[in-house]
Amino acid sequence: MRTATATAAAVTTTLLGAGAAAVVAGRYAADVTLRPVPGRPLPGGPRLTVHSTAPGRVALTRSLATLRPGTHGLDAPGVHAVVGRVLRDVPHDPDTVVRELVRVTHGTLEPGTRVRLTPQIHIGDPRSALGLDHADVDVPGELGGLPAWFVPGARDTWVIAVHGLGGTREHPMVVMPFLRRYHLPVLALAYRGDLGAPACPDGISHLGASEWRDLDAAIRYALRFGARRVILHGWSTGATMALYAAQRSALADSIAGLVLDSPVLDRHATLRNLALARGVPPALLPLAVRAAEARTGMLADHRNPVADPAALRMPVLVFSGPDDTIAPWEPARRLAALRPDRVTLYPVRDAPHGGMWNANPSRYEEVLRRFITPLM
Repeated sequence: MRTATATAAAVTTTLLGAGAAAVVAGRYAADVTLRPVPGRPLPGGPRLTVHSTAPGRVALTRSLATLRPGTHGLDAPGVHAVVGRVLRDVPHDPDTVVRELVRVTHGTLEPGTRVRLTPQIHIGDPRSALGLDHADVDVPGELGGLPAWFVPGARDTWVIAVHGLGGTREHPMVVMPFLRRYHLPVLALAYRGDLGAPACPDGISHLGASEWRDLDAAIRYALRFGARRVILHGWSTGATMALYAAQRSALADSIAGLVLDSPVLDRHATLRNLALARGVPPALLPLAVRAAEARTGMLADHRNPVADPAALRMPVLVFSGPDDTIAPWEPARRLAALRPDRVTLYPVRDAPHGGMWNANPSRYEEVLRRFITPLM
C-alpha cells in the first residue's frame, strides 16, 4: 500500500510539474506574441540581401515578397529606403529581383545589407518626411497623455488615423498627402504601449479590446477642438479599435465613417498566426493562444466587434486581401456579405498585412476618395 501511495504521489507530482511547466511555457509564448515593441516590424516577411545598387535601382534576393507590385519600405537596423516597381528589363542574376530605388531616407544601402520589406514608407514626422505643417499635441487619455500629430485642414470633418500591429504613427503618413489635398484635418494617434505613450497596464497588447478607449479619447479631443464629425482610419488592430469605438463609444454618433485596413476581426486566428510567425514552437501554439486569450480577458469576453453587424450605423470601407498571413480576410468577406448596405469591401491581392496601400497607392486612394467624398 505504501509503495502504491508513493507511486501515485510521484505521478501526481510529475503531472503537476508538467502542468506548471505548460502554464509557464504558455505565458512565455503569450508574452512573445503580444508584448508590444514600438516600431518592431511584424514577422513573416523573409530577410533579404541587397546584392547591388545603382542610380535609381537596387537588386534584392528573389522571393515572392520582392516580386510584389507597388511601393514598399526597406528596413534594417540604421537603414530605411523606399522601393517602387519591379524593373524587369534590367539585366540581373536569376536569383535576384531589381526594383526601382525611390530614395534612401536613412543610413546607407550597401551590398550585403540584410533588409525586410515593410509597409512603412516614411520615417520622422509629417514636417520632416512630407513637408506638412503639423502640431505635436497631447490627447488626454485614461492612462495619461497620448502623443499625437495634428495636421490642420479647412474642413470640420477630421480623420483620426490609428496604426496597428508592429507599427507606429509614422505608418499612417502614407495617406496624409492624399488627405491634405482634400483639406481634411488629420490626427495621428500614439496609444498605450507606443513610444512616449503610457504603458499597457499588464504589459501586453489586447488587440484593440482595451486600446480602443485611447481612440475614444482622441474622438473627444477632436470634437473639443473644432471637429463636427470624424472619420476613423485604422490599420490592423487600429481598425479593430475603430470598430470597438463605433459600437461602444458614447460619441459614436459623431463618427461619419470607418476605413478599416487589414482589420483584425478573428482574434483567435490572429493570435495563432502571430505566435507562429514569432517563432513559437507548433507544440506550444494551443497553450500560447489560450494563455494570451486568458491574459487579455478574451476567454471571458467572447464578444467580437463584428459579432453584431446590425450595430454598424455608419458606412464602412474595408481594405483586405487573401495574402494577409496575420489577419485572415474571410471575416471581412462575411462582414461585407452580412451588411452590404453599410460595408464596402475592396479586395487587394499581393499585399501583406497592413500593406494594402502599398500594393497600388493610386488605386487605394481613388477607392478612398469615392468613399470619403460624401462624408466630408
